[in-house]
Amino acid sequence: MGSPVPQEVSDELRRVVERWRQLPLDHALSRMPLTSALVQQLADRVAGLRDRPARPVPDLGPAVVMDQLTVMVYDLYATQPDADVADVVSQLSGIRHAL
Repeated sequence: MGSPVPQEVSDELRRVVERWRQLPLDHALSRMPLTSALVQQLADRVAGLRDRPARPVPDLGPAVVMDQLTVMVYDLYATQPDADVADVVSQLSGIRHAL
């Protein structure tokens, strides 16, 4: 069984992660609030879809935030396979362009 994440979303996520890895630490730190906000938004959405209370995603720093983003994108599509691809790609693209 493959990933539930649509290819277009997976491709954009890969681009975000690759770009993040190229950032100097100070630049990554300055983009953490924007990136963490998307991670939290996705976590809240998944929690709502699963009828669970929203909980804060822990701030584990710039070395881990891309893993958190990847997990939340996966969880979104595992929970809601018909989630709007264009919307998620747009959110990810917005992060990438802000980097």
